[in-house]
Amino acid sequence: MNLKFRLTLLNFLEFAVWGAYLTSMGTYLAGVGLGSHIGWFYSVQGIVSIFMPALMGILADRWMEGQRVLSLCHTLAGAFMIAASMYGFQAGGNPDFSTLFSLYTLSVAFFMPTIALSYSVAYSALEKAGFDTVKAFPPIRVWGTVGFIVTMWIVDLFGLQSTPGQWMVSGCLSLVMAAYSLTMPRMRLEKEEGQQKTLFEALGLNAFKLFLNPRMAVFMVFAMLLGFCLQISNGYANPFITSFGSIAEYQSTFGVQHANILISLSQVSETLCILLIPFFLSRFGIKKVVLIALLGWVLRFAFFGLGNPGSGVWLFLLSMIVYGVAFDFFNISGSLFINQETDDSIRSSAQGLFMMMTNGLGAFIGTLVAQAVINNYVFTPQSMGASGTEIVAGWQTSWFIFAAYALVVAVLFTIFFKAPSNSPVKGEN
Repeated sequence: MNLKFRLTLLNFLEFAVWGAYLTSMGTYLAGVGLGSHIGWFYSVQGIVSIFMPALMGILADRWMEGQRVLSLCHTLAGAFMIAASMYGFQAGGNPDFSTLFSLYTLSVAFFMPTIALSYSVAYSALEKAGFDTVKAFPPIRVWGTVGFIVTMWIVDLFGLQSTPGQWMVSGCLSLVMAAYSLTMPRMRLEKEEGQQKTLFEALGLNAFKLFLNPRMAVFMVFAMLLGFCLQISNGYANPFITSFGSIAEYQSTFGVQHANILISLSQVSETLCILLIPFFLSRFGIKKVVLIALLGWVLRFAFFGLGNPGSGVWLFLLSMIVYGVAFDFFNISGSLFINQETDDSIRSSAQGLFMMMTNGLGAFIGTLVAQAVINNYVFTPQSMGASGTEIVAGWQTSWFIFAAYALVVAVLFTIFFKAPSNSPVKGEN
């Protein structure tokens, strides 16, 4: 079978596992009385992303071939996710938070390392086959986003958005992925290549020397501040849109009935915006591109606050469109900037540090802060007797607060970050 096709299927399955629940889980949790705990289910992804990818990476580098570690992680992630789903069905409308959260956390702890592992498996296979990874991998990776969208639609169309069935879909796909991973070309261990890293290097701790460079220190701090935004709409967009169902005017609208399909337009935009990055970086440079991303987050949140699934659905659509700019223009452009501004000896560790600041610390802290805001305006003790209009108003206030936060970060970034004049992605003027 063609290698590129095999790797395309690997990426499709990898992100299909995630897409089955990432954008719809909040609706299920809110429906079983755990709305005030949604933030914990999303922030735990940030917690485990701080250390689990590094630990599994060390295992793959030193003792077990990468494709086997990928299979092992998906086997455990799938088993715990299926267990969480089965418990959710058994508990019905009153699940115990600690039990459900523990099973989910164990699954996520083994799933999060698989993203980096799947990349490593693909890079290794392409390099062995003589391909240029810079040119060959992006078209393969795009199919990961397609897989994410496909399972979003499946969960929506089969009526699983408000049930633990979405976790069952994810868990079963993880087990399929575990089996398929074993068919990938084997990866060599460091000891076979005679270039084993120290534990300090393997954990990526040597990348912290970047904080000695004032420019890179500022960039990493803003990476964390922007990381606050990453999981907010994943966790809360679906329950927000479906909350309009409590208002008679919106009950039969497409958005309320198929929130996941509507939200999936964000991933479509993400796929298309990847293609714009080379032009924007060469034309405007890293500083202006990151500012565009920050303004994208301002609009993403503001359009949610202003829109509705009826006459204002066009604002929701605009929110989905700008998501691609908000997400890609920072995550991918930031990664390219880090790659070009760091020495070869710490480049991989620097990428790990960038991911830790954004998807680790940033997403963890940001999701919990967002939960506090939403608990104050939406999931309050008084909300049990509140009208649908009052609940929606609470959601809208929350989105405006998030938009104001992104705007403040954009202003501060403009003031404090200075792009290097000799960088290929400088763009300071």
